[in-house]
Amino acid sequence: MPETPPELDAAADHDFDEEALAEAYNRGLAAEKAGRPDEAACAYRQALAIDPADHGGVSIRLAALGLGEAPEKMPDAYVATLFDQHADAFDDILVGQLGYGVPGLMRAMLELHAPGIHRRVLDLGCGTGLSGAALRDIADHITGADLSERMVETAYDRGVYEDLYTGEAVSFLEEFEEEDGSRPSWDLIVATDVFPYLGRIEPIINGAAARLTPGGLFGFSTETLGEVDFGGRSYTVGAKQRFAHAADYVRTVLEANGFFILAMDDITVRLEEGTPVPGHLVLARLGQHRA
Repeated sequence: MPETPPELDAAADHDFDEEALAEAYNRGLAAEKAGRPDEAACAYRQALAIDPADHGGVSIRLAALGLGEAPEKMPDAYVATLFDQHADAFDDILVGQLGYGVPGLMRAMLELHAPGIHRRVLDLGCGTGLSGAALRDIADHITGADLSERMVETAYDRGVYEDLYTGEAVSFLEEFEEEDGSRPSWDLIVATDVFPYLGRIEPIINGAAARLTPGGLFGFSTETLGEVDFGGRSYTVGAKQRFAHAADYVRTVLEANGFFILAMDDITVRLEEGTPVPGHLVLARLGQHRA
């Protein structure tokens, strides 16, 4: 039996042929690394047929190879599995190895454009709590939500959230209710390093608009392709299997949902093999005019 790739480990409890899945995935990965994209695509499509929930994220790999349409988002099963397995070492990898500093940049942007204490904050895709920690002393109450149960457990240990929930970002915005059936709203919603896992951004921006108080703030980060042309597309999957979004697309969707853009700054999101990954840090206020 071929070695099961780490991202497929959590698929072991599901009702499909684990050995066949691991074999197809490994064959695709080997072909991809050897520079045989057509062969890789054939193997990945076999893996997807075996596991339609796509724990291995092969639909994203196909899109990155240019041999499949970019999906509207990464498969939930893939994202949950990926982060469950990396939760314990996540901060060391993201901050220590990849130079990730978006939470600190978000705090600085808020202090510049919307200084003061934010009464109720929602940290979407909270991960291990890096953004919650960065915003803790400028927030009265912070709620965190993440698709990965292991990430939520780690965030709980950090001790910076009043409330924590396990759930996908868009679904949380659309469906979350308090125990009494009420639908809470927030004064500030942040989503750092969430958009690279979403292709189509209309649902998350629409969901944020519906959950913000009048004049509320939405802060988030995106990745771009630098000077590379998107070829007329609004979003695409980059070579590192993460979504990149065109700046005009982000502006258009924000404005269509009633947001006024306070700032949209060029940033380095992280490093990949020592190379800076370009992106944007965005802060928008719900309402057509600057408060």
